[in-house]
Amino acid sequence: MSLSLRPKHLRRYAEIARLLWRHRAALGLRFAARPPEVEATEAGSGDPTALAADLEAMGPTFVKLGQVLSTRPDLVPDPYARALSRLQDRLAPVPFAEIEQVVTAELGVRLSKAFSRFDPEPLAAASLGQVHRAALRDGRQVAVKVQRPGIAQRVAEDLEVLSHLAGFVEERTEAGRRWQFGAMIEEARESLLAELDYRAEARNLERLADELRDYPRILVPLPIHDYTRERVLTMDYVRGRKVTDLGPLARLELDGEALVDQLLSAYLEQVLVHGFFHADPHPGNVFVTPEGDLALIDLGMVARVQPGTQETLLKLVLALSEGRGDEAADQALRLGDPLPGSDETALRRSVPALVTRHEREIGTLVLEMATALTEAGFGMPRELALLGKTLVQLDDICHTLAPGFDANASIRRRTTALIGARMRRDASTGHVLSSLLEAKEFVEQLPRRVNRILDAVAEDRLTVRLAPQGVDDRNQALRHGANRLAAGLVMAALLLGGALLLPGEPRAAAAYLLAALVLGAGLLLRRSR
Repeated sequence: MSLSLRPKHLRRYAEIARLLWRHRAALGLRFAARPPEVEATEAGSGDPTALAADLEAMGPTFVKLGQVLSTRPDLVPDPYARALSRLQDRLAPVPFAEIEQVVTAELGVRLSKAFSRFDPEPLAAASLGQVHRAALRDGRQVAVKVQRPGIAQRVAEDLEVLSHLAGFVEERTEAGRRWQFGAMIEEARESLLAELDYRAEARNLERLADELRDYPRILVPLPIHDYTRERVLTMDYVRGRKVTDLGPLARLELDGEALVDQLLSAYLEQVLVHGFFHADPHPGNVFVTPEGDLALIDLGMVARVQPGTQETLLKLVLALSEGRGDEAADQALRLGDPLPGSDETALRRSVPALVTRHEREIGTLVLEMATALTEAGFGMPRELALLGKTLVQLDDICHTLAPGFDANASIRRRTTALIGARMRRDASTGHVLSSLLEAKEFVEQLPRRVNRILDAVAEDRLTVRLAPQGVDDRNQALRHGANRLAAGLVMAALLLGGALLLPGEPRAAAAYLLAALVLGAGLLLRRSR
């Protein structure tokens, strides 16, 4: 792929080049084989906060890219991954006249028709949009999130530039192919496009509120769909302060231990039971309400975990919380994708050492597990890195609200509840119906398959080869034994099927039982010969 020569693209290339040159020590650490002592020295010489600030200054696309990088400890050192995981883009607000135009265009009515009050000063301003406090005509207090004019076009142009660069580097460098820059840009693209559609965020709010209904101290604002469009999101107004804005006296008035215990439990249930979680819980996205509860806001960035991966992650988190390094290595191997040259022995050596080195910060431990997988030659699962990033951010909140909180002990206490929640989910109506449909298909197909097996048994065509050819007598005896064994299994299946069908389908049950009787008689006759 060749680079674009359009003037606006060339300017962006120059800005990216300056960023890479300024932070070359950090961003280049993992791209070449260097001795550990050299890497450690260079990792300490840079400024992680400066990199995060520079990415914020370059706009929302690069903020998102930084957030993706924060889930790739195989690419950036741990201090940089931590700084990038806390990225919060803050910009000067858009003039109110432009905000009014966006709201009017999206809702199709004048601002004064839709709202009885709409504060011109925003509560918060970021690179994608800003939030204003307002009131509906019935007096309901709401927060209105409005997308910045023209931001979608700017994001699209930045993504085009980054895609060109990623393709160029992957085609021409070994590092580009190894670290899959194109996949990283694609991940950022998908996340940004989802964040640019506020209707998706409204659905996220509703789903998360429903899944956290058993956590009374965790609040999620609900959207008002009649006042929500692609570029405008209207939701309940949540009174409160950011966790980072609380002073020492305010923190003393809170029941910090209970709050963070419930917050951590809620996130573990999101990830390990529901497979859907708020993937950006930095302290600026968590409010403390006047009642002393916690509110989660800004659900533009969410992540999903497949059911098969959830169980492995649950076992991994439990093993880490209990300090069982060997079990953690087993689960990490189940998550990792073996690549050419992967070294399972190296991973099994490194994981127990990681577990014993970290006593409390489980988020950092999960991220280092992801790094260990990569260094041992395994493909790093995205879910593991996202879980680590989320837990790192939760660690920050826990340390702020309850400095002595033991996250590992909380995880161990909640394990039984998590397993029970997974069992209840698997026993839900949808899962039961799915199992019934599979059973129905099995029952429908069973007569035809049984007939084929019976025909094969009757014609002596059902054979199981258990010994090398050439030993005729033993081979013949084994074949007859295998035939009888197979016929016995089929007879048992027929008896079981008939018993299951007897309450609702007596005729079919009778046919199954008769077939079992005939097969059993056949076995006895053959044995008597």
